[in-house]
Amino acid sequence: MPVVDVDPDELRYLTGHDEKDDDELKSDLFDLGLEFEGWTEDDEFQLEFAPDRLDRLSVEGVARSLRYHYGDDRGVDVPNTNSADWTIEVEDQPDERPYVTGAVVRGLDMDDAALESLIQLQEKLHATMGRKRAKGAIGVHDLTMLKGDSVTDETGKSITYTSADPDEATFVPLDADAEMTPSEVMASHETGQTYGDLVADFDRVPAIYDAIGLFSFPPVINGRRTEVSVDSRDLFIEMTGTDQWTIDHMCNIVCYALAARGGQVEKVDVSYADDAPGEYAGKTLERPDFSVRTKTVTHDRIESILGVSLDSREVVDYAERAGLDAIETDAAAYEVEVPPYRVDVIHPLDIIDDIGRALGFNSLEPTYPDVSTVGGRHDRSRLEDAARDALVGLGFEDLLNFHMTNEAENFERMNLPMPDDGDAEAVGLADPVTIQEPYSEDYTILRTWALPSIMMVLENNTHRSYPQDLAEIGLAAGLDDSENTGVAEHRTVSGALARTDASYEDAKARLQALADAFDKDLETPPTTHPSFIGGRAAEVVLDGESVGVVGEIHPKVLVEHDLELPVAAFEFRLDALA
Repeated sequence: MPVVDVDPDELRYLTGHDEKDDDELKSDLFDLGLEFEGWTEDDEFQLEFAPDRLDRLSVEGVARSLRYHYGDDRGVDVPNTNSADWTIEVEDQPDERPYVTGAVVRGLDMDDAALESLIQLQEKLHATMGRKRAKGAIGVHDLTMLKGDSVTDETGKSITYTSADPDEATFVPLDADAEMTPSEVMASHETGQTYGDLVADFDRVPAIYDAIGLFSFPPVINGRRTEVSVDSRDLFIEMTGTDQWTIDHMCNIVCYALAARGGQVEKVDVSYADDAPGEYAGKTLERPDFSVRTKTVTHDRIESILGVSLDSREVVDYAERAGLDAIETDAAAYEVEVPPYRVDVIHPLDIIDDIGRALGFNSLEPTYPDVSTVGGRHDRSRLEDAARDALVGLGFEDLLNFHMTNEAENFERMNLPMPDDGDAEAVGLADPVTIQEPYSEDYTILRTWALPSIMMVLENNTHRSYPQDLAEIGLAAGLDDSENTGVAEHRTVSGALARTDASYEDAKARLQALADAFDKDLETPPTTHPSFIGGRAAEVVLDGESVGVVGEIHPKVLVEHDLELPVAAFEFRLDALA
């Protein structure tokens, strides 16, 4: 869970509620879902909150939520923006990092607290939405130190997002006193060593130039020339990344935080070259994008989820107190407007959650459901428990792994080609269910089979004694257009024997015992599978139906997982034992 440091005095200043003592602030914050975790060495609150509310990664965002909670602000707030005076020309940028966005904020009265909050917001957004700067990286510059080139119509100024030779371009990076090339930054600068891997394999690295020269080397480090200080009044914000939506919304959150400090937001034109990679080639985007999204939610659903009766005026009131705008329609529903900084509102349930928080979940009285049923175990659950007991009886240790993984673990490290490149009939080879906006690069898909999870456990257990006989019964999934959800899920049984004498015969013997326990006829005709050794693998056929694979793990897979002894394994569908 994200933790943000917040100065309670800054909260009182930004909310306009000097009368609130620390205990009252903690209670109000708890009502919003922000939990007090302790004090920092500088006597600041440490607040933990749900990772979906990224607009609360700064004291300005937390103060905004409190003002709505207190009723001081209502409805959707969109800052006024001045017309664009600056343009970001985009040409010859790296294909691996094709997108950029930006904004200008003028008239700030920066002090130590405001600067510290801006730096913290930048770091927290890098760690969350930016995925450690891999998906999006933020650069904040003192505008007065930039010298813009004249744009085509000669009515404004421009900078250029492009690429540079890592061994030829030079600039003075932050925390340095001499000019360095990007290669030198990555090799010897502390920040460059931390983030240089993001662009180390690029033939030409991302670079941003003004009329003077290179001033930013994203996503690694900014130049010292444009460093922001407490004396800075006008800021230029640029963000580069691999996804336009992500950096645009990161930009919105930063702009809202600076607007809360009295800054005037000014638009920036982002002009993509005709041959630019990506979907915006030849287009000019006006940023920041403060467009308001609309969601529809029905009155019945609000009352059903919250368990209370509300009239339409109350629904509109609670929505406005949550920072939304709601208009009742003729269909007993509401058109709800969502502000640009709310990246978390995806589904009507998110709207209902906001309305419930404005109402106050602590004020809701629990009620018993008006149905009477007798609970019992599902047949699938009984089958799963029986199979798990049988595996434990055969000497396996039972595992419970995450159902989410990433493509490298699920396919590449198992010597398994991606679905488009291989045999679609192979066990584990299915189009994976991909998480659209994952918060971690380690968990980007639902696994298509369980054996990779067991191999990861073996990889992490090389310091423990052998033999290690591991098994898991768990979820696997893949895309399937024939399902009404578009996803086919099933329970899978997987086991692995890691020992000096592990062989195909050992794995088949355990499999045979498991089949006998469920009175199933087992056949094992030869087959091939990229994860297993050729000639030492077979199909798992139960009662005449092909349901899995058994064999000895391929040496490439063993080496990839740092295993120095053989592994025999099997995997098949649980429902085949029914």
